[in-house]
Amino acid sequence: MNILILGGGGREHALAWAVMQNPKCDRLIVAPGNAGISAIAECASFDVEDGAAVTNFVEENTIDFVIIGPEAPLAAGVADRLRDAGVLVFGPSKAAAQLEASKRFTKEICVAANAPTAGYGHFTDADAAKAYVKEQGAPIVVKADGLAAGKGVIVAMDEETALEAIDDMFGGTFGGAGAEVVIEEFMDGEEASFFILVDGENILPMGTAQDHKRVGEGDTGLNTGGMGAYSPAPVLTDQIQSDVLEQIIMPTVQEMAKRGMPYQGVLYAGLMIKDGKARLVEYNVRFGDPECQVLMMRLGGQVLDMLQAAAEGRLNDTKANWATDHAVTVVMAAQGYPGAFEKGSAIKGLSGLPEDSSNMVFHAGTTQRDGQIVASGGRVLNVTARGETLQEARDRAYAMVDGIDWPEGFCRRDIGWRAL
Repeated sequence: MNILILGGGGREHALAWAVMQNPKCDRLIVAPGNAGISAIAECASFDVEDGAAVTNFVEENTIDFVIIGPEAPLAAGVADRLRDAGVLVFGPSKAAAQLEASKRFTKEICVAANAPTAGYGHFTDADAAKAYVKEQGAPIVVKADGLAAGKGVIVAMDEETALEAIDDMFGGTFGGAGAEVVIEEFMDGEEASFFILVDGENILPMGTAQDHKRVGEGDTGLNTGGMGAYSPAPVLTDQIQSDVLEQIIMPTVQEMAKRGMPYQGVLYAGLMIKDGKARLVEYNVRFGDPECQVLMMRLGGQVLDMLQAAAEGRLNDTKANWATDHAVTVVMAAQGYPGAFEKGSAIKGLSGLPEDSSNMVFHAGTTQRDGQIVASGGRVLNVTARGETLQEARDRAYAMVDGIDWPEGFCRRDIGWRAL
């Protein structure tokens, strides 16, 4: 098969690495890719959010299967354009991608499906939103309705912070994403991520992981796109997973089909676990980043077969073959992230690190310049390892971190601390 992956971050490097291990893969192109991806696949440059540009590239390069990594092309309807052209694609339609692109839409689906989630209000003007906050009190969660690159969620521990967030959102801080606001009940507990493949009708649980959102150790400091992850997540017990599939996932899939927008792709359920019960925090319509990296390490080449089965509507006869191992990924970020950071610093020591089925450095924000790997983003590397135990996987990951010579970078040293 000739395969195209859209995206250029750590998630797409991990997907490309897994897909390349499957003998079905004859040719792999990633657009736009990054310095790490270019070492294992071809990279191409075009607008991945432009359905016509993607379709033209697919036709010119005889692509058999397209895997869409990030949420933006999905929300832009790229999967629809490809399907209209008769191209096999992994990823939901624009209508179904509203599960991530609109928090109001997701809440309406949860209500219709009777899926447990936080109580909420939806607002199109600041005064009504502020009145709701004053009525409900704090802590409370204020969310921009649309896509805001993971930054449009404010967990307000006091009313003043919530009111400021409302002003910011309606004032344009998050652009069009904040034109509408969803305000939710604050849920406490332990967060975890559950990934399920969906083919429109059938589902296949794909694995669990736990991300570390805060920039500082012990989950302190500012929110980020994710500073590391591990899989599996022990807080998601077999019983909780079974309950989530029955009470949240299947009712959602059935409600989407009922509305004429069947969901096909990966459904990433962010869950809050408390007292053995799970409630939905949010849906994402693509793999999490950095959770994808630990899932791909544990699944390997079978991932391509699973994604293809989801795209072809064959999940009812597909299984995931899990090893009983663990994986950890540690994010190395540029100093200053998630605030202002500098680009262009050289990263040394990567060539001396192992690259095999148990040890990989996935590139997130890198480029090649004058024969050197240089940082080109906030989150730059995902140092990833497997082990028989979580402790062994973590020790291997940090041993690789210590082999990287990059004074301008930093990482958390406590990834996996909740489970350990």
